[in-house]
Amino acid sequence: MTSRKTPGLVAFDRLPIVDVSSLVRLGSPERTETVAALRRAASEVGFLYVTGHGIAEALVAELEEIARAFFTLPEAVKLRYHIRHSTNHRGYVPPGEEVFYGLTADTKEAFDLGRELSEPGEGPLCKFLGPNVWPSEVDEFSARVMRYYDAVFGLGRRLLGAFAEALELPPNSFDVYLSRPPSQLRLIHYPRAPLEANAMGIGAHTDYECLTLLHTTAPGLEVKNASGDWVAAPPLPGAFVVNIGDLLEIWSNGSFASTWHRVRPVSEERYSFPLFFTVDYDTVVEPFSHLCPDGARYEALVSGEHLLAQTMQSFRYLEERQRLGLLSLPERAHGLASFGHKAR
Repeated sequence: MTSRKTPGLVAFDRLPIVDVSSLVRLGSPERTETVAALRRAASEVGFLYVTGHGIAEALVAELEEIARAFFTLPEAVKLRYHIRHSTNHRGYVPPGEEVFYGLTADTKEAFDLGRELSEPGEGPLCKFLGPNVWPSEVDEFSARVMRYYDAVFGLGRRLLGAFAEALELPPNSFDVYLSRPPSQLRLIHYPRAPLEANAMGIGAHTDYECLTLLHTTAPGLEVKNASGDWVAAPPLPGAFVVNIGDLLEIWSNGSFASTWHRVRPVSEERYSFPLFFTVDYDTVVEPFSHLCPDGARYEALVSGEHLLAQTMQSFRYLEERQRLGLLSLPERAHGLASFGHKAR
């Protein structure tokens, strides 16, 4: 295969919209056109709106209802499920617990979960695998949330297959890495904040995984373009926001952009539901050779160690465990590179 030159991140002023309904028709001309559109979006922006995804509106509405029911519980009740009590990074994240790149603490609160597994993994944070924490105060919390998780995870698989094609690979190229992936779903609540507030909803960052699939209820998300301008990405009815994560930037040798983004202080209450779609913890990620005519721009890394390294820098309770000698990074995970156009 030969490498296809991509135009690189541009000074976009809006996110592209791609209808992905044709992805179910392997080998069709319509799918080929959709893959080309996904390639352009991944290369030039790193973000896009996805329509024609097939996720039922009822599932989305149900998740919003569950999130509201949980986040309106008394603070003392929510703190029973604090993420620090979990061995595999699951549960409630109160405001101020999460800090990106050593900057200001976030104003949001969140609830983190993943695929339900009876047996945890081994190693630091159990490789983010194992059982979830399920609040008993919300009726059918687990069953209703996992219906959404499974549907959006299926969409993530289809998209990852299309991005493989966009990189001139067979569409099933990543399937071998999807046995027990620690893909995380976050239920996030942003309280209303004055516009002059200094604290961000979420500070500027890139996502550590392959893809993020996001539903949100209100504006606030902003994406940084090639000129350094922050571009608003408000919700589009019926669409998911999808963005490239660090791992696909590496695999693509920089052809795809893991773009910096943030959530500014919001003037209205906002709920957000990102699914961070990733591959198995022990997957070795390095640029595909056919995309490196002039050499690889990235060193190989282990996907789970990259996730662990970034997570340990972002959560106060994990920093505390490090200070106490209860948790440490694998030696090869130290000094991992930054991503997105800042790293270019």
